[in-house]
Amino acid sequence: VRIDARTVDFSLLTEQKGDQDFHKFSYLPQVQRELTQRSCWIAYTSEEVHAALREGLKDSPLYNGQIQSIGPRYCPSIETKIVTFSGKTSHQLFLEPEGETTHEYYLNGFSSSLPLETQLKALQTIPAFRNAHIFRPGYAIEYDFFDPTQLHPTLETKAVKNLFFAGQINGTTGYEEAAGQGIVAGINAHINCHGGIPFVLHRDEAYIGVLIDDLITKGVDEPYRMFTSRAEYRILLRQDNADERLTRKGYELGLATTERMELLNRKEAKVEEIIRFVNDFPVKTEQINPFLESIGATPLKQGVKLIDLLVRPHIDLEVMAREVSPLQQLLESIEERQEEIIESADIRIKYSGYIKRERVMADKITRLEEIRIKDKFNYNGIQSLSTEARQKLTRINPETIAQASRIPGVSPNDISVLLVLLGR
Repeated sequence: VRIDARTVDFSLLTEQKGDQDFHKFSYLPQVQRELTQRSCWIAYTSEEVHAALREGLKDSPLYNGQIQSIGPRYCPSIETKIVTFSGKTSHQLFLEPEGETTHEYYLNGFSSSLPLETQLKALQTIPAFRNAHIFRPGYAIEYDFFDPTQLHPTLETKAVKNLFFAGQINGTTGYEEAAGQGIVAGINAHINCHGGIPFVLHRDEAYIGVLIDDLITKGVDEPYRMFTSRAEYRILLRQDNADERLTRKGYELGLATTERMELLNRKEAKVEEIIRFVNDFPVKTEQINPFLESIGATPLKQGVKLIDLLVRPHIDLEVMAREVSPLQQLLESIEERQEEIIESADIRIKYSGYIKRERVMADKITRLEEIRIKDKFNYNGIQSLSTEARQKLTRINPETIAQASRIPGVSPNDISVLLVLLGR
């Protein structure tokens, strides 16, 4: 539902301000925020609101049989919430501005297929919206999709050469999910026309890689949305290193400029310089113990390298720079994107053990990604595979051993059988 902000009592809502720090969507230093930051606002439903909604359930397409589909699990309609979570007395709502200057606000958490009269009655039961006018009510849509297990990792269909699918047609929901598939499908459509190596992002390289691999390997039985929890390499797929993971790939494809590549090279060189410095710089007890004691940290019994202090909780590069002049001089010498580079170095230092461990795990799987098995087996003729594995391997015809291992119902024993057969 879209609401006219001029009819909302904001004094009865809780303000949620936007972030005001150096993070932004672009890694280009010249790109700055130009839009005025606008707050979101929090409201809550109540038993009274739920009662008004229940009165209209008989007219909801989701509940009267007009719509047979399954809705998105992680952003359900308000009527689904009051039915599924009938024991809850309230649900949180977010009132979000639709633009920089508009009076139109979107009420997140109140999506609905209920009649206009029911939506308005329930909405006006919430104190802040007592006199609310709405521009547009909530509405439901129903869409079909093709089974995404019938796609190659490039998003080209297995049945029709040069036909690519991306977005809701593959069973996903969400803008970013559609955009992520769209760029991969577009790149590979161009490669099909002009030549080149198929472009595939792997699960340890990008969330787009996780998304597409889940779709083509597991299929969908409800609208698919990408979450960090779906990725097994979350420590590798960080916000601070998205440019490190993907800019080179974009540059090799001709999609990232030389300027972007040079920016990345300078950033990586500076991060490595900081890491080398803290690995080599010695810290003496008499120099640092007074500071450690002042913040309630355990003092040193002997001298250490600076990195040994930086892995402690509550101690980071900027904190230590105030105590170690050479470090401060190094950080101040960063001429561009100083905060971004310091954050990246801090993360690499503090989580280095976890990052290395996850990298080792990812590299083991990568070796299995290199063992290609597409069209190499008649799975139905391999009796040592389980019945479920034979059926699913035949249906999906995975590209690699690694993809086969991620198919639900294919066990480690089934993978061992395939590896033995390949060895022969």
